[in-house]
Amino acid sequence: MTSNQFKSEMIALLPRLRRFALSLTRSGPDADDLLQDACTTALQKWQQYDPAQPFDRWMFRVVRNLWVSETRKRKVRQGAGQVDAEVAPELLAAGSADEVLEAKQVRGKVADLDQQLAQPLMLVCAEGYSYREASDLLGIPIGTVMSRIHRARKQLMTGLAMEEHRAP
Repeated sequence: MTSNQFKSEMIALLPRLRRFALSLTRSGPDADDLLQDACTTALQKWQQYDPAQPFDRWMFRVVRNLWVSETRKRKVRQGAGQVDAEVAPELLAAGSADEVLEAKQVRGKVADLDQQLAQPLMLVCAEGYSYREASDLLGIPIGTVMSRIHRARKQLMTGLAMEEHRAP
């Protein structure tokens, strides 16, 4: 597919994309902004489109992913996107003594990780950012984010397994 063919297909799809954006945002101006961002993103990444897949599905996914990112950003801007670690239900170590000990071990192993591995791991796994958002935040390619998270998880599993074998 050439750049001109891509643009023609996108232009033909605009009314459907706007309706979809409007269903997501529930606001005309927000839908227009979302659609503009989606078109800009699609035009920048048009070579990533695989002609073997339906074009409309690809574009709808671009719109949806941008909307999900925007809602997350809005929550953070409004103070609802971040919670102190002390009160985050995901991080509370309530339960049996074994669960508390295991949670402390995991936190200790994460603290022991190299900062290059710990940062993307915490952004994606604890803070809920997407790989792309973590990539943008850290200023590194998305593939590097995925690789570092994989290595961090592997090191955590290895470290925890070694702890388990040492325990009586």
